[in-house]
Amino acid sequence: MTDPVRKICLLGSFAVGKTSLCQRFVNNVFSTNYQTTVGVNIVTKQVAVGQQQLKLVIWDIAGESATPAVLKSYLLGSQGCLLIADGTRLETLTEVDRLHSYLQQHNPDIATSCLLNKADLDEQWEAPPEWLVERRERGWMVQRTSAMTGAGVEQGFIELASQLLKG
Repeated sequence: MTDPVRKICLLGSFAVGKTSLCQRFVNNVFSTNYQTTVGVNIVTKQVAVGQQQLKLVIWDIAGESATPAVLKSYLLGSQGCLLIADGTRLETLTEVDRLHSYLQQHNPDIATSCLLNKADLDEQWEAPPEWLVERRERGWMVQRTSAMTGAGVEQGFIELASQLLKG
């Protein structure tokens, strides 16, 4: 029997760490050499969710370059989405809220989680605790992560993968 395959997209503002989170999850590496994603990078990873295996096809989409038409085409066939914000940049939370609204309007059945990246930068943290509480009260899955240290990264991806197997 073939393991199920699920396409997920990483969405968020420019420089929130989408590629770094993806690389940490897929290859367990972190690089300080920043390279802007142009368009989309696609990688795969086989994961275990409980006793079940699942192949994730991860679309790392360039931040804020996707017009609604382009975003719609990237999301085509996607079963899940990780919305990524940078906890040290308050404006990226607004973009996550906007993207979540877009998904609710255009892809209401898509499994969605939110990762607040750069948790290792506590002294620069701007994301208010009430933002997390409010989103969790609305049913969002929100996870603080650090692509640099790896904290919360595996858990964030696996939580979404778990949702994908239920749906």
